[in-house]
Order: sequence, then structure tokens, then C-alpha cells
Amino acid sequence: MTSGEIDAAAAGTWALGDLTVNRIGFGAMRLPQRGQAFAPGATPGDRDQAIKVLRRAVELGVDHIDTAAFYFSSLRSANELINSALSPYPDGLVIATKVGPRRDPAGDWLPEASPEQLRGEVEENLRQLGRDHLDLVNLRLSGRVSIEGHFGALAELRDAGLIRHLGVSNVDAEQLAQAQAIAPVVCVQNSYGLGHRPEQDRLLRACGERGVAFVPFFAIAGAGREAGPGGAEPDEVLEIARAHQATPAQIRLAWALGRGPHMLVIPGTGDLGHLADNVAAGALRLTPSELARLEALHQGGPSGSA
Repeated sequence: MTSGEIDAAAAGTWALGDLTVNRIGFGAMRLPQRGQAFAPGATPGDRDQAIKVLRRAVELGVDHIDTAAFYFSSLRSANELINSALSPYPDGLVIATKVGPRRDPAGDWLPEASPEQLRGEVEENLRQLGRDHLDLVNLRLSGRVSIEGHFGALAELRDAGLIRHLGVSNVDAEQLAQAQAIAPVVCVQNSYGLGHRPEQDRLLRACGERGVAFVPFFAIAGAGREAGPGGAEPDEVLEIARAHQATPAQIRLAWALGRGPHMLVIPGTGDLGHLADNVAAGALRLTPSELARLEALHQGGPSGSA
């Protein structure tokens, strides 16, 4: 498919609380550096190019940008790039960030923030983004632990007006229930993609039933994670891509969007061409037979590659 001037609105919209966004957003994780995010000694990305990409994303209708204070390289951070590119922020632009993970100035990982430390994490995001409140904050913790203390601390910051809406990341159904018992949850942000973590399907459906957005990270890369897609694409993806004159990445995004109206995707890139392709995937409609082939691939893994 030809990207042209396809707008992010082609994917439809979803409400994050009282904030309505187009279902194709943008993930800022890769902007501060080239290559694998968080890799020791990663080469800083081109600042001017990153700013061009952010501004072009908004021109293409992207109104949901995902970031975090721990997205940074030795020279620049995702939050600073967003602030420089888009401030003063246009009406309707939703910036989502996440707290929990922490890195020291050298980029090394620190222990996760305690509930008492979360206010400082929120205030650092506010400072870097130049905002007086955060539209959406996702709590991300590792492992099967209770999130009640941490989420309760964020709920207090929400009540204080520093945060508008809350989400959770890297959680299971039990942790989602813990959070919902404390304050409204507008989204779940988990690792998920075609052929990657099909066990998440049950949680995805539960989110839809509860009106909670499901926001997969690495929807294109899947198990390749922040390094980007790795290895050869399965035959099914390649054949369907050829039928639509699309890229495999566009097929993966279209498949993800087809999992339910509450599915939002946040593909990230530092390339203007890839950005246009990602946004254009919102207009791609897969046939029932194509979806059936991809469903079999998703549940059973690749049947072949080329």
C-alpha cells in the first residue's frame, strides 16, 4: 500500500478516560539513540532528525505519544526531544509516560522506585516535558508482585492534580484487579505482538470487556524487543504483505489493530519513511482468510520463513 498522506485517524479512535486519541500513536523510546535502546555505549541519535520525526508524526494525526524519563542516551532524552519539538503542545495531544524503572546518569539500571520515590519520578517527567500535569502515567513494575503500594501512591498524585489518568504496564490479570480496586485504570501496556506472547489474549479480551485500552509495546518487533524485528519473517506475513503491496511491519500493525477496538499501537522509529508507513497501516484492512492464517501463526508460531 502507498503511504501518501494517510492520517492516523484512519485507524479509528479510542477514549483514554476523557481523552480521545487515534489508535495509532508513537513510541519515543528509540529517539535518543541509534540501534538497541539501553545498550551500553549506544550512539546518540540525530537530534534534528528526531525533532523532524516528532513534528511529522503530529502532522500525520498522531495524538498519543509514549515516553519515559528513563529513555535517554549520553547526550539527550526522549522527553527533552518531545518538549523541544512540540512545545507549546497542541490541543488534543496526549503524552503518556511511565514510572517505576530508573537509571542513573551513566545509564545503568537502579533498583525500581519505591512508592515514596514515585513523586520524584513524576516531577522529573513534568520538568523534562515542561508540563504542569501529566496526561497519563503508567506504573511499570517487574515480576509477580503486589502493586497496591505503588499504585496507591500514584492515585494520591492523581488526586493532587499532578496526573490526569493512570495505567499499568507489564502486569497480569491479578495486578490489574489490584490497581482497579484503588483507582480507575485507562490502559494496560504489555509486551505483545503477532506470534509473541499469545497467552496475553485472555487479558486483552478482559481489557476490552472493561473498557480498558490495551497498548502493546514491541507490536512490530515482538520477541525481538527493543533491538527491532529480528530474523526472517514467516511466509504468511510475507505473502499477505505482497497481496496488499505493504511491508511486513504494516501487516503486523494491522493485525494488532484488528484484535479489538480497544487496541492502541505505539510503533517507534527515527525514520520519516517508516513513520509514514506505520501511520498508513491504520488504513489497511485484512480479509477474514488472511486473519485466519495469521491467527494460526499467532497461536502456533511460524510455519515457515523466507
